[in-house]
Amino acid sequence: MVDISRLPAEARQRRRVELREFLRTRRARLTPADVGMPAGGGRRTPGLRREEVAVLAGVGVSWYTWLEQGREINVSADVLDAIARVLRLDPAEREHLYLLSGLNPPPARPAERGVPDAVRRVIDAWMPKPAYVVDRHWDFVAVNTAARAVFGYDEAAHNCLVSFFTSARHRTEWDDWHDVARAIVGHFRADAARYPGDPEFGRIADDMCAVSPEFAAIWAEHPIGSAGQGVKVLDNPEVGRLTFEYTSLPLPDLPGHRMILHTPDAATDTEARLARLLAVTV
Repeated sequence: MVDISRLPAEARQRRRVELREFLRTRRARLTPADVGMPAGGGRRTPGLRREEVAVLAGVGVSWYTWLEQGREINVSADVLDAIARVLRLDPAEREHLYLLSGLNPPPARPAERGVPDAVRRVIDAWMPKPAYVVDRHWDFVAVNTAARAVFGYDEAAHNCLVSFFTSARHRTEWDDWHDVARAIVGHFRADAARYPGDPEFGRIADDMCAVSPEFAAIWAEHPIGSAGQGVKVLDNPEVGRLTFEYTSLPLPDLPGHRMILHTPDAATDTEARLARLLAVTV
């Protein structure tokens, strides 16, 4: 690894400029549609905004801005991989990002964050029904194949809240999207109150307000809610309407984590539609 702080001032400045231009050009070549976001309006420049890259990568907007400005900040392989994923960097570009940031490029992407085998077996055994696990900040830590197919949680999805408000697919598929959005924001605010000493909730909310006018408007209304169980209704473009009853279960051995299990509504033909969807997508 190159210790950037030990480089001559002129070399550090060249590296900062190179990093800034590299990230700027990679943002500029992407559109919101390329990363699954609604197109939106009022864009003065082409490509993704800094705020959008930061939120989709799961890093702070200020932190990403500092990185793009070439400031001397600490970076990790996980964060660089998240940025490379959002910017759709190929292997050579990913290596270049590592080197400009002063890290040795790893030979392969890091494995999925550790989840107890017993928990993973539960969500895998829940197939063909959707199931996933999120942590206290609503980051995904495990997702089964059915949940990926039904909710569109692909490898780029890192956070349940971010996916709901930034995904064009979610906006078109969810029944009563605005009502669901308000309920989700209320649940997130209630979760934040349970961890008053954790600044990450505030950081996520601030960054979401920067990229989603809908989130910002609902957040300002200060809704509060909880969702231990309920119903989710989606209009899937492949198979039509899907209705699930869901249950959210806390995981005592993983404080703040919860497992969300979905069951097709027996009063509908969701089970048959789900089987058709999985046959097409899996």
